[in-house]
Amino acid sequence: MSIFKRIFDFYLQASFHVAFSCWALVKLTECWFHLPNDHNVSGFAFFGTIVGYNFVKYDALVRTRKQTPKAQHQLIAGISFMAFLGAVYCFLQLQSLAQMASMAVLLLTVLYTLPFFPNRKNARNWAGVKIYMVTLCWLVVTLFLPIVQAGMPIESDFYFFTVQRTLLVFSLVLIFEIVDLKTDDPHLQTVPQKIGVGATQKLGVLLMILFVLIEFLAPHPLGPITLVKIGLALTTSLMLLCANPNRSRYFSWFWAESIPIVWWLAVWFLSR
Repeated sequence: MSIFKRIFDFYLQASFHVAFSCWALVKLTECWFHLPNDHNVSGFAFFGTIVGYNFVKYDALVRTRKQTPKAQHQLIAGISFMAFLGAVYCFLQLQSLAQMASMAVLLLTVLYTLPFFPNRKNARNWAGVKIYMVTLCWLVVTLFLPIVQAGMPIESDFYFFTVQRTLLVFSLVLIFEIVDLKTDDPHLQTVPQKIGVGATQKLGVLLMILFVLIEFLAPHPLGPITLVKIGLALTTSLMLLCANPNRSRYFSWFWAESIPIVWWLAVWFLSR
């Protein structure tokens, strides 16, 4: 294995890429609503995503001790601890209402990972719940948190953007569920497990069509950003149609998670 592939794999496994994806969505919210560039919010989203995702991915390994942690896992644990310190620092700089929203996401993450109730699995293994919990957490961190922190009043544009963000994140999670179909526990009752891969792809494409229609119904004027959103919807739809259980993890871990990053880069370029 080449050194570059090892570094790239570590970059993905340590959740840096998904953290950049979350950070990009926060920046898109700031750009769309003309919010100040708040490093505490974006920093909390970035560091918190590293901590949250690594906690979800590696908790079972540590808690059950089924195998001795490898050097790579120990390094990821060290990075996660430093990210935790960064998230705590940013959290302490947030407004009280934003802190409450952050705590709600933390509670959902812990509930998602740890079995709190007697004779019950964690929320991650509750039938049909996974995609809604993930979507809700991303919505709170990337949309609600920046707006609350900035003290922006809730106006009609916010509701349109909330629906769009929900449709996008939900569709991206569908890509993961299709790719993970062979490895997911059948009791999870993910969308592809319940309705099949083909129907899941059609559902995702339909959600992206709604994403574009909402853009034309929203009260804000159309412009170059609208073209970017149409391109985003087309790219996500293509990813959905190309997704299948035989795809490698790179398809979802890198390419699907790159969509928000590319979206932010396009908006950032147009706004300069």
